[in-house]
Amino acid sequence: MAGYFELVDAPDGGYRIRMLDGAGALMAVSVTFPTKRAAVAGVAQAREIAGTGLIRDRSAGGQSAPVGPLARVNRRTAGGAGRGASLSGGSLAAGKRARAHY
Repeated sequence: MAGYFELVDAPDGGYRIRMLDGAGALMAVSVTFPTKRAAVAGVAQAREIAGTGLIRDRSAGGQSAPVGPLARVNRRTAGGAGRGASLSGGSLAAGKRARAHY
């Protein structure tokens, strides 16, 4: 089963998105969105980033140059977008931060 997104109340008001894998394990938590509509737009943006975004290794001893996709995966057999390493353990972002290429 493919993973999924959950819309949840943020503790400081607004909404957050949680991305979970097919087994229900937490993969990422988003920034706080002011409205549900903004959170839903954040899900659409996360799907786009997960499907096309490069991986930038910012870890200690990591490369400073972008790392290309680990492998192209046939979405029909692998369970779809959102399972790649580009969002794993990170934050989903919205607005200008997500559009910036950093």
